[in-house]
Amino acid sequence: MTVANTEPTSATFEVATRHGQQVAVHVSGSGNPVVLLNGLARPMASWSAFTPVLGERMIVSFDAPGVGASKTPKLPLSMQALSDVVADVLDAVGVARADVVGFSHGGAIAQQFAFSSPERVRRLALLSTSCGRGATPGSGKKLWATTIDQRNPRHWGLARTVGALWQVAAVANWSSIPLLGSISAPTLVVGGEYDRIVPPTNSHLLATRIPNAVISVVPAGHDLQRPDVANPVAMRVLRFLDGPVPEDMAVDDDAGLSPCW
Repeated sequence: MTVANTEPTSATFEVATRHGQQVAVHVSGSGNPVVLLNGLARPMASWSAFTPVLGERMIVSFDAPGVGASKTPKLPLSMQALSDVVADVLDAVGVARADVVGFSHGGAIAQQFAFSSPERVRRLALLSTSCGRGATPGSGKKLWATTIDQRNPRHWGLARTVGALWQVAAVANWSSIPLLGSISAPTLVVGGEYDRIVPPTNSHLLATRIPNAVISVVPAGHDLQRPDVANPVAMRVLRFLDGPVPEDMAVDDDAGLSPCW
């Protein structure tokens, strides 16, 4: 695994991508690198309850085009273009290979990145995500309430509707089903047992089709970034990233987790 820094760092800056976008990037810590890919319309701050568990690592996160501090493109980017943004960010921070953790929409981008740039992904963690087209659909109303609706008490500021629509457009005609069998990185798939946005059948589909994948279904809803859920889920992800690849995580203990919708 490439380690870009040996001294602790923390910096936020802009990176120019090959598709003409300027994206806001944050890098903190040192050690083994992990890149975090955000959910639909969610900025980097959405990982705030998750990252403390990751410990002695170089954590790379960024706002996708149209989200947070990154400018909204005039036209939607494809999933391949969003995967290219991940590569451009890693190039900018001097990381050749990293662990990749993607939540929801970010998990879809993570799948595309693991297929398009397999040499850059050491291990892969897919949280509350699906294959795109061909997935078991969830509740659109619930999705709106947890991403765009300003009544959401955990909102991170005004969501940019056009940016969110561009992200939806990117995934609307995309499917990872033809790609999954070619993903070579050891993969952890985590799904919420009570997820109404991405039903857990989607996690089982991913884990079945990715050759070197294990699944962990937790007693939670879609939002695995919630403060009361993020810590134990992050611990589970960390065990997967740092330890031997397990044969099965389906019966992994649920210490620290309680049913949460």
